[in-house]
Amino acid sequence: MSIKTALISVSDKTGLLEFARGLTGLGVKIISTGGTAKAIMEAGIPVLKVSEVTGFPEILDGRVKTLHPAVHGGILARRTDEHLEQLDKHNINTIDLVAVNLYPFRQTIAKPGVTFEEAIENIDIGGPAMVRAAAKNHASVLVVVNPGRYSSVLEAIRVQAVTPDLRLDLAKEAFTHTAAYDAAISSYLSGLSGQQDFPPVWTTSVEQVQRLRYGENPHMRAAFYRDAGVTGACTGNAVQLQGKELSYNNILDLNAALELVREFKDPAAVIVKHNNPCGTACRENLVEAYQMAFETDPVSAFGGVVAFNRPVDRVTAEEMTKIFLEAVIAPEFEPGARELLAAKTDLRLMVTGSLDIPSSDSLDLRKVNGGLLLQDADNIVLNRDNLKVVTEKVPTPEEIEELIFAMTIVKHVKSNAIVVTRGRRLIGVGAGQMNRVGSARIALEQAGEAARGAMLASDAFFPFKDTVEQAAAAGIGFIIQPGGSLKDQESIDACNKYGIAMVFTGMRHFRH
Repeated sequence: MSIKTALISVSDKTGLLEFARGLTGLGVKIISTGGTAKAIMEAGIPVLKVSEVTGFPEILDGRVKTLHPAVHGGILARRTDEHLEQLDKHNINTIDLVAVNLYPFRQTIAKPGVTFEEAIENIDIGGPAMVRAAAKNHASVLVVVNPGRYSSVLEAIRVQAVTPDLRLDLAKEAFTHTAAYDAAISSYLSGLSGQQDFPPVWTTSVEQVQRLRYGENPHMRAAFYRDAGVTGACTGNAVQLQGKELSYNNILDLNAALELVREFKDPAAVIVKHNNPCGTACRENLVEAYQMAFETDPVSAFGGVVAFNRPVDRVTAEEMTKIFLEAVIAPEFEPGARELLAAKTDLRLMVTGSLDIPSSDSLDLRKVNGGLLLQDADNIVLNRDNLKVVTEKVPTPEEIEELIFAMTIVKHVKSNAIVVTRGRRLIGVGAGQMNRVGSARIALEQAGEAARGAMLASDAFFPFKDTVEQAAAAGIGFIIQPGGSLKDQESIDACNKYGIAMVFTGMRHFRH
């Protein structure tokens, strides 16, 4: 089936003139609209305006120009005698190729200060209608929504290799294009209230960034997708400066490390292994923060992922060259740091930009077999006003700040979670155990003698006093936990017995 007539109407004009010129060279007549027609005409390429085909001018500031039987009849007609007779009766010609991409809605709403009226005006109507019509009738019409396809489509037409498989492949791409477009509009309108709701039907659109070598394990396939609607500093928007291709597990660990380190105002370093922090510290400068984080667990830090909340300087980079690391993510890398780390060619360096620009993503999504779980992200910031001292021993303001530091870390540890901190540094962590006492034992053993007088944080309440007794045996001086157990008083009494100060937050932080 030959390609005789093409309709081109594109917002993204990448490769437009080369494509139009190539079609003309293959004897294809071009119909076009608005700015696309103007660009083609100014390039000296023959083009017929849509208004000349429909016999009706573009009206309503261009809102109506292609919504006409002369256009949609030509696209939707099957190449059967019955349909062709109807076209002939109404003086409608077939359209064999539709090259359309849509108004830049996502780019528009991403602009600072964009108004609601501007966003609405960039909702394309005629474009999606033509794309869907052409994709539906792909047996007779080639539909092209991606400028990256222009050269291969031209070649297929030239060598007469427009196969059913190519037609179907282009149709699938077209429906994906319009589905993503509608999802972006739906997401924008749903978020106008300032807080994402949970609608009866939840739609989103993410685009593939890269195919990964494998998933969590080598026998599993995987790919990484980005939500183009999310703005601000986040793993999805980070840029890779150097190093090997990111793996599935790298991306998970980078996200875990970044989400913890961004919680701190002072210079901070976080080291993550298998999605749990194995080192965290805040200091007056970045290199000391990294050194303290590393000293928490040097064994686990080997092959880990590091995150910083400040630009990485040369002296911090020099410390990191002393050990094998998988990846580092930070707001920026100073020139001296880049120069030094460039020698470690496999080390992945990721840049987020300033963490002062928060991510707009406020939802947490988890996949289960046959469905999705959607919830608010656990972004609550703990402060003094949230705390309730429940013991005879009362922490000082400085000790309260240390307890908040400990609870901030435990929020990012897999449940059941216990962490021990001292001097704004993680010194013991117990993660992912089936009971809280087991997590406490692991964290306290790791902390060792440093646990004496230190802080212990728990992501959930103590159902019994056994965790307090274990903490007391290790010399813990302060405990922070949500509270809310039927047997809270037993834990409070035990703390009073052993001279431990305990603070309740009233907020659980399970992380499964």
